[in-house]
Amino acid sequence: MTTFLFSQSLTGLQQVLDLRSQQHAMTATNLANADTPGFKAQYLDFETALVEAFDEGAEGGLEMQRTHDAHLEGSGGFDAEVITEEPTPWSQDGNSVLPERETARLQENALMYRAVSKGISKRLAMLRYAASDGRG
Repeated sequence: MTTFLFSQSLTGLQQVLDLRSQQHAMTATNLANADTPGFKAQYLDFETALVEAFDEGAEGGLEMQRTHDAHLEGSGGFDAEVITEEPTPWSQDGNSVLPERETARLQENALMYRAVSKGISKRLAMLRYAASDGRG
């Protein structure tokens, strides 16, 4: 039971929320610069980052290496690669922002943020329930 309640996934979910916040800011910047000549849209590659982070056999996954017995156990982080969109061949000003794509990315990111946030909320509710001996 303690493994379930106090697993490293809670820290991982927090990092996902941080990355989702970064993605939101990037997408907002992309949309704000939709008419800026030469601006290149950017986004975070979540899928690759999550696969690498949660792959148990992957080097540099969520497990941190303890180099001394006195070190505390912790959770490693993961970073998503920033991908820069190249302009389409028909772009006359070199701008790679497609408002439809960015709006869809913004909606998907908001949905994923809410889902992860709800998961964290449920996990914390279980901890509150356990801490109150089921009287919560």
